[in-house]
Amino acid sequence: MASRDQLNVVDFGRAICSSLPQAEQREWLIANGIGGYGCGTLAGTLTRCYHGLLVAALKPPLGRTLLLTKLDETVSYQRMSYPLSCDRWAGGTLTGHGYLQLERFHLEGTIPVWHYAIADALLEKRIWMQPGENTTYIQYQLCRATGPLTLSIKALINYRDHHSVTQSKDWDEQPVQTKPHPKGLQIQAFEEATPFYLLSDKGQLLPASKWYQHYLLTVDHYRGLVHLDDNLHAATLRTTLRPGETLTIVASTHPQPSLDGQTALSTRQQYEQNLLTQALPAPSLPHSPAPPPWIQQLTLAADQFIVDRTIPGNDTPGNDTPGKTIIAGYPWFGDWGRDTMIALPGLTLATQRPEIARPILRTFARYLSQGMLPNAFPEANDTPGYNTVDAILWYFEAIRAYIAATQDDDLLQELFPALAEVIDWHVRGTRYQIHLDSDGLIYAGQPGEQLTWMDAKVDDWVVTPRIGKPVEINALWHNALMAMAQFCRRLNKPDSEYMALAQRAATSFEKFWQTDAGYCYDVIDGPEGNDAALRPNQVFAVSLALAPPLTAQQQKAIVDTSAQQLLTSHGMRSLNPTHPDYIGRYGGDRYKRDGAYHQGTVWSWLIGPFVQAHLKVYQDPAAARSLLMPLAHHLRTGCVGTLSEIFDGDPPYLPRGAYAQAWSVAEVLRLWQLIDQWPPT
Repeated sequence: MASRDQLNVVDFGRAICSSLPQAEQREWLIANGIGGYGCGTLAGTLTRCYHGLLVAALKPPLGRTLLLTKLDETVSYQRMSYPLSCDRWAGGTLTGHGYLQLERFHLEGTIPVWHYAIADALLEKRIWMQPGENTTYIQYQLCRATGPLTLSIKALINYRDHHSVTQSKDWDEQPVQTKPHPKGLQIQAFEEATPFYLLSDKGQLLPASKWYQHYLLTVDHYRGLVHLDDNLHAATLRTTLRPGETLTIVASTHPQPSLDGQTALSTRQQYEQNLLTQALPAPSLPHSPAPPPWIQQLTLAADQFIVDRTIPGNDTPGNDTPGKTIIAGYPWFGDWGRDTMIALPGLTLATQRPEIARPILRTFARYLSQGMLPNAFPEANDTPGYNTVDAILWYFEAIRAYIAATQDDDLLQELFPALAEVIDWHVRGTRYQIHLDSDGLIYAGQPGEQLTWMDAKVDDWVVTPRIGKPVEINALWHNALMAMAQFCRRLNKPDSEYMALAQRAATSFEKFWQTDAGYCYDVIDGPEGNDAALRPNQVFAVSLALAPPLTAQQQKAIVDTSAQQLLTSHGMRSLNPTHPDYIGRYGGDRYKRDGAYHQGTVWSWLIGPFVQAHLKVYQDPAAARSLLMPLAHHLRTGCVGTLSEIFDGDPPYLPRGAYAQAWSVAEVLRLWQLIDQWPPT
């Protein structure tokens, strides 16, 4: 397996770096394992409200707050001045043009690295986060020069929820407090705000106080959001570097972060190298090759979604215990129950990290309520919402995959009573009319609610309500019952109750088949009858490990029809292009975006179940692997080194939505491992 700095998956020269359209549409991401992150464009322009060098998780893994927005650098060298920053303002005016000095950009693991060519000098900049801390490092090194080079750096700060923007006039009553601190400054936005620290190992950080107003956030403008933001110039640093010297700037909520940049960098590098070493699989054949570099890059990307979440104590204050969860996507998602369970096998088991899967499964067990898992943990409070029918069914599949990989019967014994209670709740009925109907299938839904993964809702408009018996929900229900029967046998418990329920579901699942069309209804027994729309949800009836019994001919028909009408280079369309409700472009304001979200938009995570179904039907690992390869190329677009949430349904399938999505990364990793080990033993 290659070392993290030898992957060379993302490495650009001037053709990308010095072209503003190319450099601005590509983004980078760093994360700290507790929910905090940093992100931006290769060009340095701010195009989203989420862009910043330190977005701290003040209530891990949420409470994410923008603290350090950016550093605007100007270089003085050989009596010439060179701005390295780039900013776009209201009206479209562009200043700085620092990308013109950008000779190279690459990723060292997940660490973004810029190389600025200034005459004969070469200045290198890299940014990373300390694992487990709201601490960002920005390090500059003068790699080549024939004389000293002076850096003048303005620190632009903020203090706002990462979903919002700032208007400087709102800060007039409480000026930002800046206090001296060893090696830098303590900055506190207002009396109740969490202070943070801006430090450097060279030069002196001098306080400043000037608002820079009306940064134009072009991506937010495209998305129909408030798109003008103000940031405060809070400090200035001026120092001189000689060839070979470095400057390290640290932004942290920790009052005494390490200022030893080389040690901090080595710590981060070793952390990522350990991830790659641990992920090296036991070869399925004696001379099986290591995963290719792009899969190794995704292994590092996978870790960015795994974060800490404290498990609350029962009723005893201070009795909380550490746990784990999965951030569904960057930059705006928190941890979602459905996404976590879908992503868990790929992010943890396919990367040989079952010790991470275990606490995630235990963490979510503490949040079970009336047989349901939370849909999402909101940013504003600690009360989760339970408006999801499938999160709990994916929980069964995640446990099944974990037990198959680890044989951890101790955890199974611990969770089994809760799982049995979940089945009981579904049999007798729980929230949102979720209940076992007389035919052995699960009915779910009520007006005004969105319960499946196709969950777009704008105000009172539920775009795809899918009330009734959705096809994937019942495939998952059958899968969960069969898994429970397996669990019973492992624990020497009777399995007859679950086998009987599974048999009823299997028998009634035949109702989904449309003989004339040659594929499944998407929903049956809904308020308006059966929904014959061709959607990707039926693929789960083939791909799930314990899928309901379809004939070989039916399975092949589902795969072939999906391939011909739903499959794209980057995943599956959410609706057949010939359907009258199909929308091929995702964009515009919230109504337009959410209206298109599940009406034709391509979802990259769906490449996983499709490839698994294709492999099951055609038994052709080479063909299955080829279906994943376009996503290898996507690592060099969008947010580099990771995978986007969605793409347009029409060519050229431009990336949209969250630029880094957990289940997208997870499903590619899971399927790569499955293909490598095919046929299963």
